[in-house]
Amino acid sequence: MAAIGTNKPSKPGAGASVAEPSPELTALGLAFRHLFRAVSRMRGRDTHLGGSEISHAQFELLIELDERGELSAGELAVAARIAPATVTQMLDGLAESGHVERARSDSDRRLVLARLTPLGRARVAAKRAAWRERWERALSDVSPREMRAATKVMERLGGVFEQEPPEGG
Repeated sequence: MAAIGTNKPSKPGAGASVAEPSPELTALGLAFRHLFRAVSRMRGRDTHLGGSEISHAQFELLIELDERGELSAGELAVAARIAPATVTQMLDGLAESGHVERARSDSDRRLVLARLTPLGRARVAAKRAAWRERWERALSDVSPREMRAATKVMERLGGVFEQEPPEGG
């Protein structure tokens, strides 16, 4: 059995033959692990934020509100792929800090909608600009062709993580 990216068989293990991955696939896997760990460390640093700083997870909620407009906590949870109880807790903090406000829906008074305040909108714009600058600086020597290839790879990897894991894996 050959692994993705190679046709060369490897040394047999405990009753099963496993092929060595290609050097490119190995390098991609290592780069992905590095990226995943860096994002995990960034999220871990969020727990040490103080005062008016917002976490990456909170920023994700603000982005959804910026892009989609007013949303209920349930709609926001689906959009951000976060548990509804977590979204409610995060919205409490964002409302307390003045980044979002909540109001009853005009069309359905049972619904409470969250929306960005001017402060929230300004925070999203500032953080987006700062991240755009970092990305542009980090990727300044990457060609458009390489960007398209990287985008394609990342989209495929995203699809892998959206799928149910195979039996035994």
